[in-house]
Amino acid sequence: MELQIKVAQAVHVLNHDSQSCNRVAANQWLVQFQQTDLAWDVATAILTSDHHRHHHSFLSDFEVEFFAAQILKRKIQNEGYYLQLGAKDALLNALLLAAKRFSSGPPQLLTQICLALSALIIRSTEHRKPIEQLFYSLQNLQSQDDSNIAVLEMLTVLPEEIVENQNIDCNISSDRRCQYGQELLSHTTRVLEFLLQQSEKSFDGGIQLHERNRKILRCLLSWVRAGCFAEIPPGLLPGHPLLNFVYNSLQGLPQVLLCRIQFLKEVLLLPALNNGDEKVISGLACLISEIGQAAPSLIVEASAEAHLLADALLSCVAFPSEDWEIADTTLQFWSSLASYILGLDSDSGKNKKDVEDMFSPVFSALLDAFLLRAQVDDSTFNDESGTLDLPDGLVHFRMNLVELLVDICQLLKSTTFIQKLFFGGWVSINLPIPWRDVETKMFALNVVAEVVLQEGQTFDFSVIMQLLTILSSMAPDKLKGFMRIVYRSLADVVGSYSKWISSFRTNARPLLLFLATGISEPLSSSACASALRKFCEDASAVICEPSNLEILMWIGEGLEKRHLPLEDEEEVISAITLILSSVPNKELRNNLLARLLSSSYEAIGKLIGQEDKHSLKQNPAAYTQILTSAVRGLYRMGTVFSHLAGPLSIGPSPDDPILVLLSVFWPVLEKLFRSEHMENGSLSAAACRALSQAVQSSGQHFVTLLPEVLDCLSKNFVLFQSHECYIRTASVVLEEFGHKEEYGPLFISAFERFTYAASVMALNSSYICDQEPDLVEAYTNFTSTFVRGSPKEVLAASGSLLEVSFQKAAICCTAMHRGAALAAMSYMSCFLEVGLISLLESMTCIPEGSFSAVAIQVISHSGEGLVSNVVYALLGVSAMSRVHKSATILQQLAAVCSLSEGTTCKAILCWESLHEWLRLAVQALPAEYLKQGEAEVLVPVWLKALGGAALDYLESKRCDGGKDNRGHMQGKGGQILKRLVREFADSHRNVPNLT
Repeated sequence: MELQIKVAQAVHVLNHDSQSCNRVAANQWLVQFQQTDLAWDVATAILTSDHHRHHHSFLSDFEVEFFAAQILKRKIQNEGYYLQLGAKDALLNALLLAAKRFSSGPPQLLTQICLALSALIIRSTEHRKPIEQLFYSLQNLQSQDDSNIAVLEMLTVLPEEIVENQNIDCNISSDRRCQYGQELLSHTTRVLEFLLQQSEKSFDGGIQLHERNRKILRCLLSWVRAGCFAEIPPGLLPGHPLLNFVYNSLQGLPQVLLCRIQFLKEVLLLPALNNGDEKVISGLACLISEIGQAAPSLIVEASAEAHLLADALLSCVAFPSEDWEIADTTLQFWSSLASYILGLDSDSGKNKKDVEDMFSPVFSALLDAFLLRAQVDDSTFNDESGTLDLPDGLVHFRMNLVELLVDICQLLKSTTFIQKLFFGGWVSINLPIPWRDVETKMFALNVVAEVVLQEGQTFDFSVIMQLLTILSSMAPDKLKGFMRIVYRSLADVVGSYSKWISSFRTNARPLLLFLATGISEPLSSSACASALRKFCEDASAVICEPSNLEILMWIGEGLEKRHLPLEDEEEVISAITLILSSVPNKELRNNLLARLLSSSYEAIGKLIGQEDKHSLKQNPAAYTQILTSAVRGLYRMGTVFSHLAGPLSIGPSPDDPILVLLSVFWPVLEKLFRSEHMENGSLSAAACRALSQAVQSSGQHFVTLLPEVLDCLSKNFVLFQSHECYIRTASVVLEEFGHKEEYGPLFISAFERFTYAASVMALNSSYICDQEPDLVEAYTNFTSTFVRGSPKEVLAASGSLLEVSFQKAAICCTAMHRGAALAAMSYMSCFLEVGLISLLESMTCIPEGSFSAVAIQVISHSGEGLVSNVVYALLGVSAMSRVHKSATILQQLAAVCSLSEGTTCKAILCWESLHEWLRLAVQALPAEYLKQGEAEVLVPVWLKALGGAALDYLESKRCDGGKDNRGHMQGKGGQILKRLVREFADSHRNVPNLT
């Protein structure tokens, strides 16, 4: 009972705990628990006993029971063959009891139990006819009260397990599966009789009609796929009582069912449409869609039945239901038909153009019907609240409709498609504008933009311009509720067709005013911000006119008060900066940039301008508001820098906008970096982002600031070690300037501060690395950049730092966190690669103090820990993702050791070193991690493979002058090593607790 409680608590932590470290620990414990023999008894007890429900009501019973069912299913699939006969019989009875217990739900849990039952049955090789044994058990279960749903679910998953899931267990031969399949189909008559009985009566427990039908149809589909209709004489099939339930299994019946369309339409569909019976219409729409979807080749023959089918489905689409479910049900059929027609070619035997012409009226009518159904409902149209948005059902329907609208546009051609959208016009002096119709057609026009632009058939945008002028001039009290949705849809169209719209100079001003107004509204801000960026990209020459520039500046200067989402604000600033950077007058350009960023400087000034730093924090609400404004200001600054890179930054001209901005930007940022406000994580991240973008954009303009920049970054990390953004930004600076030897001492100093910071020095176990994955990634990415980009002289002067960082990376590669482990491995591989290239260049003489000598020293001191940790990283459930990098590191290490044999450094690093490290690594593994006799075989086999892999690696480097970075991917030796590593990881997934 105690272990059941512990399992329940771990499941609860895994699913609900807010701390990632707790979730990681819980997951690790549960993974290991599943491998134990105790898991059989604990999982069975959870599923068959109510005891844990009475004692731990705070836990989710369903989550624990679902986990238990999954354990049994997996253990049966992996270990079922090895269970004793008595244990299998007991487990079968327990699972049948659990199926009866959860017959009324939850359905996902019942499915897992039945999957476990099916897996157990086909692994019961002791019985000559295990399927027969199961049907005997199901017959007994069926005779009990409230158990028919469990029987139905079992009959559903059993054929899938036997016939469809053939790749799950290679231990079941194809002959055995064939035998099981035949044995299964011998029960077809009994199963169909059972399904017919269930279709004629309601389930106990008050299950609803549509849910009952869904379960029966799902079960029947499973048996049809298994081949049950082969057991029924062909002459009896069309009249079988279950015919109306077979539409989900149309593999051999489309022609038969297509002939029944007239009956379905006249006898069932038309009366339902006249009576407004939505349930019947919905069911028939689903049935008819499945019939047509099963055989589009028959539909394109355009027979009378095909026309009846298309007309019946058009009627279903056009039916004015309360929601969008009926129309949504037909989408898959129309999409498959359209895709089939578009995919016709000369080899199909059909003239594609004739087929397209034949079905154009159908798809034209379909477009009208879907545009009508895609409109908002009355409650949304009449809602004038400020928080209005499209109903979830309509959003889902429109998402599903997108692909079909694109296909219809391709079939009808864009000219015809757009003519249908604009037919009759919308803007009239005498009639009110049908805004509901306008919004839907704007949605359709937007989603087909790619097709329209590709076909190149431009259209008259005057209607679009009229609409946006009307919306821009609306009084604020009129522009509310549904009209804001219209505004957003129109903005989407402007963004999609900006290249064409911008070709008319007169469109620029009204369009800018329209977007400026929409950016202020929460519902349309994102669409308008995106459209503004696209418009500015396509129409820079037009917008550079003074009146248009003023509108842009009005938008930019008002951002401080608008409080847009950061991503929308970035779009706006990007758009404005793109235009300002193309202003030919340098003085005007710099003045406008200063205006654009003036509010950002003011926001930061409020934070750092107070003499009494503690007075700000005395009012938490005001301080939070000032911090938020400063963060936004920093984001705006960084975005401006990122869009000023390029030709403008070339040359030392004093009026270069980059230099002008830097002269103001860095003093403000430096003062901010040296303030105590940087303890705030959001502020630190924003400041580092702005600095990174400034460095990347400024090029050599930033060189004179390097000492102060690196000093701020390294000192701030030491002060605020939870903010790894400082290390990430230092990596950006290093990437830009690390190749220059004269700045080597600056980068070494920063490297030293980062390495000896308490948080980095604390990375002494995989558990701690899992608690700080962002720090591990940031630090190892910095070290990779340092090694990859620094001159050899700088690397040679960093020997002790490289050794410490290399040893830290070896520890971090054992973390469960995939990103952290792979980043650590990337650094080790990078170091070995650079070291190898250096050794190849200095084989004749390795001077003391050179990087080659330093590399050999680091590897000789760290090799034992490297091999041990890489082998350790190949154990457990997450090992397969590390196979490639692990094999690469071992191959590189082998190449270094092999190369050292021919140098003066042989005394400290040689092939025997690798042999000893591998022997110690395997020897250090607990006996339960390895199979019997594996340790004795593994070392010589791997050592031989390492020798071949090392030769491949060195050969590839020598042949290509050291430029080939894919040596580990080539050659027979490397492939053999990678195969051995993969097999080792695959066979050691289920190891005992690794902690």
